[in-house]
Amino acid sequence: MYLTKEVKADIFKKHGGSESNTGSTEGQIALFTHRINHLTEHLKRNHKDYNTERSLVRLVGKRRSLLDYLKKKDIEKYRILIKELGIRK
Repeated sequence: MYLTKEVKADIFKKHGGSESNTGSTEGQIALFTHRINHLTEHLKRNHKDYNTERSLVRLVGKRRSLLDYLKKKDIEKYRILIKELGIRK
């Protein structure tokens, strides 16, 4: 399994402040980014997996909504998170 309990805790510890702060916007965006990267690699190998493609599109939409929210609330946190995760090129 690609997303173990330890990996998830590490993501929230790094971006959410603590392991138990799983509801933070930054932590959720980082988790979605990790999942998006995994699904993208999967789709490179399995290009006819349309259910995964649909899931990827939905996940990108959720991340976009959270990024818009964070941008509206705190632009500095948004810029730092974008740079850390390497979302923008």
